[in-house]
Amino acid sequence: MPPNDGPPPRAESLSGGLNRSCGSTKISLTSRSFPAKIVTQIVQIRPDRFSVRQRLLLALAGGCWLAPLVVACCLRPDPNGLGTHQQLGLPPCTFVWLFGTRCPSCGMTTSWAHAVRGNWIAALQSNSGGALLAGVAALAGFWLVVSAARGRWLIRPPSERVLVSVALGIVAVTLIDWVCRLSFGR
Repeated sequence: MPPNDGPPPRAESLSGGLNRSCGSTKISLTSRSFPAKIVTQIVQIRPDRFSVRQRLLLALAGGCWLAPLVVACCLRPDPNGLGTHQQLGLPPCTFVWLFGTRCPSCGMTTSWAHAVRGNWIAALQSNSGGALLAGVAALAGFWLVVSAARGRWLIRPPSERVLVSVALGIVAVTLIDWVCRLSFGR
C-alpha cells in the first residue's frame, strides 16, 4: 500500500456529503481508514434528552423495581404475617426451622402483598422494612418508567448520598423491627 502523503480525504468526497447536522445531533461519517471500512459515528445528543439506549435501560430498571410488585399482586397475604412466599413454591423459612424464631426478612413478601392492596398498616405489621421497600419500589419504578417514556427525567435524580441513606434506612428499620419482635415476642 503506498504511503499517504496528503491529508485524509474530506468526508464529502467519500460519502457523497453524508455529514449533516440535524438540530443538536451531529453525525459524522469520516474516517482516516475509510478504505478499510472503519467508519466512526459521533453522535452528540442534547444533554437534557436520553438516547434510545438510555431510555431502554431506564425502562428495564423501572421494570425490575415494578416486577416484584406485580408478583405481590398475584399473592394472597398469609394471615399469620409470614409465609406468603411459599405460594411461589419456595420452602418455609430455614431460620424459623433452625432457631424457632423469625429472621429479619420474615414477613417481607407478606408485607409487599399487603402494600400492593393499599393495606399499609398490615404491611408495616408484617415487616416494616418490607413495607418501606415496597413503597420505594413503587416510587422508583414509576419514576424510571415515566422518565424513560418522556426521554428526560421526571424529577431530578437523587444524589448518591440520598440513595445510600435510603438503603441504609431500610436495612436499619428491618433490623430494628426484627430486634423488637425478638424482644417483645411478636
